[in-house]
Amino acid sequence: MSDEEKCILTFESVHQALRAEKVLLEAGFSVIVLPVPREISSDCGIAIKFSCEEEMRVKTVLEEQKVRIEGIHQLGGGRHEGD
Repeated sequence: MSDEEKCILTFESVHQALRAEKVLLEAGFSVIVLPVPREISSDCGIAIKFSCEEEMRVKTVLEEQKVRIEGIHQLGGGRHEGD
């Protein structure tokens, strides 16, 4: 991933995060699975990092595949969906 703005997807379960990773990779997105950053949540869990430029496409693909997300967060910019 380059220096463009990064967004983080959070999930209510690890199962949904792993489903999202599989769906997004199969759709050709460049994603990275990582622990949920502490500035987003103190809960354990995994998140998916992707380019914010692809946010609308990511949301569309996940909705089509019925993957439930908890929220979308911009790194360094706070939460911007799912408040």
